[in-house]
Amino acid sequence: MPTRRGFLGSALAAAAAGAAESPGDLKLGVASYSLRKFPRRQAIEMIQQTGTRYVSVKEFHLLYKSTPPELEAGRREFHDAGLVILSGGNISLQNPSELRGMFEYAKGAGMPLIVCAPTPATLPAVEKLVKEYNIRAAIHNHGPEDRHFPTPQSVLKAIDGMDPRVGLCIDIGHTARTGVDVVESIRLAGARLLDMHVKDLRELRNGAAQCAVGEGAMPMAAIFRELKRMNYQGGVMLEYEINADNPLAGMIKSMAFMSGVLAGLRG
Repeated sequence: MPTRRGFLGSALAAAAAGAAESPGDLKLGVASYSLRKFPRRQAIEMIQQTGTRYVSVKEFHLLYKSTPPELEAGRREFHDAGLVILSGGNISLQNPSELRGMFEYAKGAGMPLIVCAPTPATLPAVEKLVKEYNIRAAIHNHGPEDRHFPTPQSVLKAIDGMDPRVGLCIDIGHTARTGVDVVESIRLAGARLLDMHVKDLRELRNGAAQCAVGEGAMPMAAIFRELKRMNYQGGVMLEYEINADNPLAGMIKSMAFMSGVLAGLRG
């Protein structure tokens, strides 16, 4: 089995090669929340420097209050930079009066999937809108502090029997903090896994111990191996929450490490 040190070496090689995507690889991307301190144009340039084609757009970079022409212009700015919008969010879907507006926003922004934080009470209405708009909804688990959906397992229980376009965005950092097994949670999600947020922690139960991916205790090789076994087709989106004023070096390092893990699994 390739070692963590070997993966790091592969990661550095991948970075030097531009972290090129190979057929059948996972869709490594960036959640633009990582770049929340930067305007859209600068954020796009920084995402390009990580070597990815894929982005999940946070409201900082496409405002909810935007007019339809403004949303189209923003969507096109990402597109013209060579980036594919896989999703948007995290979007709160907790106020019943705002649900349709958020789906209209996602439609106008060209988002095929909403990463979202509903409540059990709003879930039935969310499912109806998923069917109406044909925009998937991936419920994001937020760890021990989340009174609705702390774990992937809590999401799976709530959406049992719902339309298959209602699923999960597993945040592996928040998942690990609850003490459940991350790889097993991914396996249990199966086809309900629609999106992922990736981060690393030096101590898996400690949210304050976040670090660049590859520097912590997250079992990235096992996670990616399970995703490939499942033939997972969704995004694997880096959500780099630390060093908000100067995140790029850590983001590049994280993306290079993840590319190296994939290279190790291919080898």
